[in-house]
Amino acid sequence: MVNRSKLFLEIKVTESRTVRGKTGVESGVCSVKITPISPAREAAYRVLLATKSRFAVDLLQRPEVPRLKEEDRRLTTELVMGVLRWRGDLDFEIERLSGRELSYFDPEIAEILRLGVYQIRFLTSIPKSAAVNESVELAKRARKKSAAGLVNAILRKCERAPFAVRHAEELAADQRAIASARRSIPSWILDRWELNFPPHVVRALILGSQQIPRACLRVSGGAEGREEIRRELESCGIRTRLGTYGRRALVVERGQAMTSDAWHDGRVTLQDEASQLVAELVAPRRGDWVLDLCAAPGVKSAQLAEMMRTGTLVACDRSPRRMRTMERIRPKAWLPDVHLHRVFLDARRPLPFAPRFDRVLVDAPCSGTGTLARNPEIKWRLKAEDLPRLADAQRAILAQALAILKPGGRLVYATCSLEAEENEQVVSEVLAAMPEFRLLSVSELAGEFPEMSTLFVPSGRLQTLPWIHEMDGFFAVVIVRNER
Repeated sequence: MVNRSKLFLEIKVTESRTVRGKTGVESGVCSVKITPISPAREAAYRVLLATKSRFAVDLLQRPEVPRLKEEDRRLTTELVMGVLRWRGDLDFEIERLSGRELSYFDPEIAEILRLGVYQIRFLTSIPKSAAVNESVELAKRARKKSAAGLVNAILRKCERAPFAVRHAEELAADQRAIASARRSIPSWILDRWELNFPPHVVRALILGSQQIPRACLRVSGGAEGREEIRRELESCGIRTRLGTYGRRALVVERGQAMTSDAWHDGRVTLQDEASQLVAELVAPRRGDWVLDLCAAPGVKSAQLAEMMRTGTLVACDRSPRRMRTMERIRPKAWLPDVHLHRVFLDARRPLPFAPRFDRVLVDAPCSGTGTLARNPEIKWRLKAEDLPRLADAQRAILAQALAILKPGGRLVYATCSLEAEENEQVVSEVLAAMPEFRLLSVSELAGEFPEMSTLFVPSGRLQTLPWIHEMDGFFAVVIVRNER
């Protein structure tokens, strides 16, 4: 095993030579220079290569990352999420410094350059020489040794950004920061925002998408257990405050909740407050039959089970990989009186259930444009032509879900999208063909959920907006089936 902290490694060499017609063997020692790469940079590079098909937040949970030392794990997360948030600006700098279009570079070299440019431009705690040298070594390790000189030349010309990565309110006063942030939003998304929102909202969306979102916890014991958990976390140096709207929400202000006993015991779970509110709207009762139709990875399923206490919960998804993830993150202390059934199915097709469900949650697959700060890779994968395709699937899923809701039952349709095509338009088109269903009104919702009353808009929906509510952008409506 090579000690990677050493700069030189002595290697025993056995060399065969022919001398004056005789074959002899000479042994010697040579020194081979080894440039170490920090575990954080190497892990970040591997995660970034995999984000073309997976979410970074999931990839950062792969065993090799949590096994890192705490400081390396934090740096890995900073590098991955920073590169994804500012990728458009990083690509602009790479092209400017190299005089070549990004397509000129192999994917591995492009990712190495992004990592290096991000460190130099935005991470003042990292010496430029370290960012350059380790990027060059990464190129060699990636079997792209011929590109190492080019990587070195580009990064040595790179300079610190003329602004610091600060809060959105501070960045808004710096035109150079705004220009960099705009470059990190795909042009077609910018065009949609400028068409659908006033200028001040567009600016808030642009800058907010570049920020590190707050961490929020869901307390398993519900509202009654929040204060006790909060005191326990405080004793471990983890400072929290109560969520503004969620009955089970704690917002982390300082410290790492994942280092606490409460985290390891499953008494707190990482879940954005807006996501928690969606499950609250389902309002399952003891003994209900509840269907979570697009359930994986299962965070909301666990929340529903905690709210039910007893009953039957059917959790469905069409992705075998995500269903396996659901089993892996299933709470350690699953309530024994909640009977869980996991079903693999495509929710766009007729469902193999009778209309017997008291409560249904449709957390529909969507563009995710309300979560760009948390999942920045979405903006680089999503295309404008994806929105009609997603809306078609959402209409099909919602219609199938309503068909198995029993009379008097309640269904919550939700997305983490800011796009009307996936939200209001889907709901209005489906309900227009199904007159036996209706939306709960704002007054009905506010009466049942007074703590959320400011989040309900006149058309009868819950709408959380990142630039106002400091949480992910979610849309949700509550639909009920009329009694026969």
